[in-house]
Amino acid sequence: MSKKILLSGVKPTGRPHIGNYFGAMKQFVDLFNANDYQCYFFIADYHALNFIQNAAEMNQNILDLAIDYLALGLDPKTAVLYKQSDVSAHTELSWIFDTIVTMPYLMRAHAYKDAEAKNKEINVGTFNYPVLMAADILLYDTDVVPVGADQKQHVEYARDIAEKFNFIFCGATKDGKNADKAIFKLPEPLILESVATVPGTDGRKMSKSYNNTIPLFATREEITKAVMSIVTDSGGPEAGGIPANVYAMHKLLKSEAELTSLYDTNKGKYKALKEALIEDMDAFIKPLREKRVEIAKDSQAVIEILRDGAERANEVASKKLSAVKKVIGVL
Repeated sequence: MSKKILLSGVKPTGRPHIGNYFGAMKQFVDLFNANDYQCYFFIADYHALNFIQNAAEMNQNILDLAIDYLALGLDPKTAVLYKQSDVSAHTELSWIFDTIVTMPYLMRAHAYKDAEAKNKEINVGTFNYPVLMAADILLYDTDVVPVGADQKQHVEYARDIAEKFNFIFCGATKDGKNADKAIFKLPEPLILESVATVPGTDGRKMSKSYNNTIPLFATREEITKAVMSIVTDSGGPEAGGIPANVYAMHKLLKSEAELTSLYDTNKGKYKALKEALIEDMDAFIKPLREKRVEIAKDSQAVIEILRDGAERANEVASKKLSAVKKVIGVL
């Protein structure tokens, strides 16, 4: 039996922090490198155009994101790593889907409703992004898409669009009639149940928008500055005089059993506990940082990995697009 297809994409919109890593990136890399799936991982640069409209910044962000994932251990021989913009079938299929998707349907999307609630001027890319995302997913006969619980709607949109296309152009119905004629497989969300909600240095969820992050590949100096700025309080485990934010971040790196002695011995000594966190954080980040530095020395090799991935992705995507063109009558 052939392996199931797993697909995920990440927008190149900035450098990752440890919240990104423990919240999703680690799980993605583990899934990509597992032998359970044929994996496709794409850099969603066209989606990122909704946020970044500067060529130099976009180019650097794309390269940085590829280097980041390679440094975290993504194996380009196991997973197909490519740029969305290098596979033109993504945007071509998106237009085909546009002709069967209605505006009221797209107005249900979380991103659109959030922008509307904030009275933002909404561009067509933001409004239409679920359609491009459906094309991203459906081109590869994707079986599963790893997402957090709050991103399940992305996969639901892809399923709905696939079902509508299969019905209109193939006569395939939800009850199984003409199922053998359906062009698109219906993907399933793979909900990452164990994702961590990582607190930032101010106690809120770690986010670049809050300026409360610790960069994933931070230097020792950056780690020290960030950790020493963590807001402390005594509301830690069962209000036992333990600094809650420091402890919550420390739990990402060590088990509760390992931390018990440290925090009991240094109860009330916030500086000592922060210094211990600095040591553990640097011990965790240092090998990742060093590996990233080595990979970044040969940016051309990274570009070649992306080109190779694009060739492999195009081989699959072009076949699917040809099948689509045939059933809509343009081939």
